[in-house]
Amino acid sequence: MKRIQQMTNRKSGSRKNLFRLLTAHRSLLTALVLLTAHCSLLTNAAHAQQVVDKMVATVNASGQTRCQVCLITYSDLLWQLALQPDTVLANPSSDELNRTLNLIIDQRLILQEAEKLPSIAPTSDEITAARDELVKAFPSQAEFQARLQRVGLTAEKLNEIIDQRVKIEKYLDFRFRNFVVITQTEIADYYRDVYVPRLRSRTPGQIVPTLEQASPGIEKTLTEAKIETDTDAFLDNARERAEIVMLSPV
Repeated sequence: MKRIQQMTNRKSGSRKNLFRLLTAHRSLLTALVLLTAHCSLLTNAAHAQQVVDKMVATVNASGQTRCQVCLITYSDLLWQLALQPDTVLANPSSDELNRTLNLIIDQRLILQEAEKLPSIAPTSDEITAARDELVKAFPSQAEFQARLQRVGLTAEKLNEIIDQRVKIEKYLDFRFRNFVVITQTEIADYYRDVYVPRLRSRTPGQIVPTLEQASPGIEKTLTEAKIETDTDAFLDNARERAEIVMLSPV
């Protein structure tokens, strides 16, 4: 789940140039298939009224009528925002919605690859642990529940989203983490050029840990940085090959 939050945190940073919207002509047949196969209904508890959710975009949906992760709806955007701590839900701006849309597109591109590997399907314990970790990011359980209710995010749908997020985490670990190698030279260089100067700048007078003491933390930092770089390259390539169709502006 931390990887998802990292993607969220840097969505306007290192991936700024990546988030370009791809548009394509929609044929009548594609529209009919999407309307038949993918339109979802939201329940208004107060009025017991059903309304059709707005379709925003599709990701690699051509020729597929049962792809659950090809369609992105307006509700998907609101649910993503609700699960981001400190994000205002009232009247999100177009810029915020488009940043969120591009984050979800990235997630769907990874998820579509992850679902090709049944062996990384999350266990119930992994989903429970990920949900607990997510809740801890909010001031209280009550506030977390209030945000879910505000955007109509049910417990069932929340579990589905968490299941997808765990799949993404496991896929990235499978594809990238196992192949990351951090050398002692890289650790020593980071210690000298970054770790020590940063520590002395932030906490003058504090005793600086030795290279040996700092090595485990530095190795972890460098590992995550390499995975992030590899993930960005993967997404660049995936977007070049993907069919991303914008259905409604946000």
